Parts: sequence; structure tokens; C-alpha cells
Amino acid sequence: MREYLLTLCVTAAVTYLLTGPVRKFAIVAGAMPEIRARDVHREPTPRLGGIAMFFGLCAGLLVADHLTNLNEVFVKSNEPRALLSGAALIWLIGVLDDKFEIDALIKLGGQMIAAGVMVMQGLTILWLPIPTVGTVALTQWQGTLLTVALVVITINAVNFVDGLDGLAAGMVCIAAAAFFMYTYRIWYSYGIEAAAPATLFAAILMGMCLGFLPHNMHPARIFMGDSGSMLIGLVLAAGAISVTGQVDPDNLGFGASERSTVHQMVPVYIPLLMPLTIIAVPAADLVLAIVRRTWRGQSPFAADRGHLHHRLLEIGHSHSRAVLIMYFWSALIGFGALAYSVNSASMWIVLGVVFLSAVGLVLLLLPRFTPRVPAWAQRFVPPRYRRRRGTEEAALLADPAAQTAVEPVEPVEPAEPGDRAPVTAGVSGVNGATAIGPRSRFPDRG
Repeated sequence: MREYLLTLCVTAAVTYLLTGPVRKFAIVAGAMPEIRARDVHREPTPRLGGIAMFFGLCAGLLVADHLTNLNEVFVKSNEPRALLSGAALIWLIGVLDDKFEIDALIKLGGQMIAAGVMVMQGLTILWLPIPTVGTVALTQWQGTLLTVALVVITINAVNFVDGLDGLAAGMVCIAAAAFFMYTYRIWYSYGIEAAAPATLFAAILMGMCLGFLPHNMHPARIFMGDSGSMLIGLVLAAGAISVTGQVDPDNLGFGASERSTVHQMVPVYIPLLMPLTIIAVPAADLVLAIVRRTWRGQSPFAADRGHLHHRLLEIGHSHSRAVLIMYFWSALIGFGALAYSVNSASMWIVLGVVFLSAVGLVLLLLPRFTPRVPAWAQRFVPPRYRRRRGTEEAALLADPAAQTAVEPVEPVEPAEPGDRAPVTAGVSGVNGATAIGPRSRFPDRG
């Protein structure tokens, strides 16, 4: 565990320290989008944050290769090299897109090629544990197609939620934490060495996200762009493929038979459900977006403002609260599935998930609720939770001159039918574009 934590800390430190210089480089290189009426940020914000995240990934793999226990992962398996090769390719495509906004089909092709590179080096799904059936061996073509599909879906699911400051990095960090606990349990508790690469990938992914988050929290000083969102999506998919497609479920020994073992591991073990379970919120957003766009006769890759985080802002949630609500649901689904995989027969786990789901629904239905903080705790909470209205009104009543000093607000003339008025609430279009769609054309929601 100490070596995993050391790898995590080194990855986070390198990512954090490089993000500042990368921000300056992005400004000099002109990788800054134009501010549109729908954007939240008031000043042009640079992207290319994925550069720092990629070098954090390289640093984490380099440190792990020189540690005693983790060095065995590189000796016995070619999966770390496969991950680095695919990550370098997808990162390069993302950097070019952040700067020049390359075509959607080129990005889609790049994602498939990156997945194919990992498959060629051994990072692929070999078999599937199917409930009530058992372990089903896959042919080479079946494993390749399933691996490529899983990588492309996960990359775009992560990129779809990259629309608010700190949202994608935080949600992937939560997913990586739940995934790390799951794979570490398989590797340490059951002595299955095949789960060691996935455990390493999860630790490095947590470090990448934790190192970038301080720079990306609202108000963000830099965006990760496609170079970062596609990168962390690929790392997450690589971990799921590694632990699921190559770890034999018969070696886990959770049940008396192979079928009972597979049944107990269904929530987090089937590769097609693994990314959907861990990042169920972005995956649901991906499915809803495709259905919504095709229903309107649009391309599934045409960006719009109908994502889940857009809806949270529209019903009245603040930027920070919308992000925290998405964090809450990601943690509930990810760690709920993790708890269920440990003890699927416990009714307390099901009741706990149901209770927390009810809490999450209450949070969704109270967008304008602001908790009242006692007077003695005013200095310990953020300014937005402090009672200012009463003191300001009292000051105005005590000073009549202050009331007359207020300048009247000029009425706003109605806009022409073809004009677009700027809005004060919205989502930055820099991170909100799909991984395989353009950024420049965002049709308004009807």
C-alpha cells in the first residue's frame, strides 16, 4: 500500500507543479477560446491542462518501475507499456484538438487507433464472466472489438461531463478511488497478481486528478481540454479492461461454484458494466444526449446544452453546488457497487444506498436552499453562507444619504429577434464539447 501511495503522491505533485507552467504556455500558444454568451467565465481561460496530466502519468509509471514490489508489474506484464503507448497517442490528438480543433472523425479514428495499440500490446479482454452461464472465452476479433468499444465509450462518457469547473476531474477521481479499493482487495486479499496493473493504473489516475483539481476548481484558472479528458477516460478504461478481461473469476473463490462467483461479482466485474457502474452518471448523460440529438434529427456528436450539469444550473443550482451534487451521485453509485461486491447478501447496504439516494433527490429539489449559519460560526463558513442582507438593510435605514446615493437602474431595451443576449448562468463550452464533436457549433436548446 505504501508504494501505491508514494506513486499517487508523486503523480499528483508532478501534475500540480507542471500545471502552472503549462497554463503560461497555453496563453503564449494562443490555446484560449473566445468567450461566448453561454460561458460562465468572464475572462478567456487557457486549456491544454492535459499536458501536465500526461507528464504526471509518465512520472507515476517511472517511479513505480523503480519500486521493489511494483517493479514486478512491469516485469510480468506488458500492460503498463500498452497504457503508455495508447495514452501518448490519445494525448497528442487531444493537444492538437485543443489548439487547432481537428475534425470529429479524426478524433474518433484516433480513439480507435489508441485502443488498437493497447490491444496489440496485450491489454485486451480475453474472457467474460456471464451470470448463470460462467466464463466465456472470446475470440481475438471479439476481444478486440469489445475492447475498442469500451475505450471509446468511456472516453466520451468522461468528456461529456467535462462542462463545469472541476467536474470531470473530481468525478473520475471518485471513480478511481472506488476502483482502486476494489482492485487492491483482489490483489492483496486473494493474491491475484493479474490485478496489480489495474491497481497501479487507479492509483496513478487518482494522482493525475488530485494534482490538477486545485487549478481547475471554480473559478478555473485552466481547463484540461480534450487532451486531459480523453486521457483520463482512456486510463480509466484501461484499468477496467485489465482487471476484468484478464483476471479469471474462478481464482477469486467468493462462491462454492463458478456460477455463484460470477453472480456475486456482477455489479463491478463485467467489462461492459464496469465503466457504466463506476461512471454511471456520465454514461447516463452520454446515452441521454445521443437519444435527445437523434430524436431532433441532429448528429449524435453535435454539442448542445442539454447535459445533466446544464439542467442543474437551469433549475437554480449554483456552479459549486451543481458540481457537488454530481460528486455525490458518482460516489454513491461507485462506492455502493463496491460495498455490494464485498457483501451482496447484506440488506444494510441496500438500505443505505436507498437512503442516500433519497438524500440526493432532496438536494436536487432544493436548488435555492441556503443553510442558515449561527452567528458564532459566521467566520468559519464561505462568504455566500454569511448573513449579510440584514446588516446591509440596517445600514441603509440608519443612513438616509446612502439610500439617495443609489443610482437608478436604466431599463434594458428588448433585444431584436435575431440578437443573442449574454447570459449570467451557463457552462463553459471549452470543456463541454464532446470528445469527438466540434466546439464551435452549439445549437440553442428549444
